[in-house]
Amino acid sequence: MAKRATESAGMLLFRRGPNGLEVFLAHPGGPFWKNKDAGAWTLPKGEVNEGEEPLAAARREFQEETGIVPAEPYLPLGAIRQKAEKTVHAWAWEGDADAEAVTSNEIRTEWPRGSGRWLTFPEVDRCAWFTPDAAREKINPAQAELIARLEALLDGR
Repeated sequence: MAKRATESAGMLLFRRGPNGLEVFLAHPGGPFWKNKDAGAWTLPKGEVNEGEEPLAAARREFQEETGIVPAEPYLPLGAIRQKAEKTVHAWAWEGDADAEAVTSNEIRTEWPRGSGRWLTFPEVDRCAWFTPDAAREKINPAQAELIARLEALLDGR
């Protein structure tokens, strides 16, 4: 059995406009996530490779999962701990993106587990912009803290 990743890094893209603050979230692809919505969305993130700096991993993962190259400056959001003891390091960056134009890398996984049947699908099947309140409803519950930290940074708290 493959070792479960315990350290991930990701980036939270945000924009400020006529509708106020909005954050860009990704919905995981594949059969497990197909019909899940609330609590399923995430900031684009992934495993930190051995010897890789978390910020470099966050930038790489964002680009792999969205096709978008993150641009500096990056605002450190710290780390949070998800279920299964996974630590997620996160940074925010301000920009804009067309959620309809996202292109994701593909992954291959056995589904259902132990079946011997292998599927290939996009790691992220769609992205969307959300207000902070709507994002908190959609995002993995442990990651909601990252939105609060972004709001506090932008408010000068």
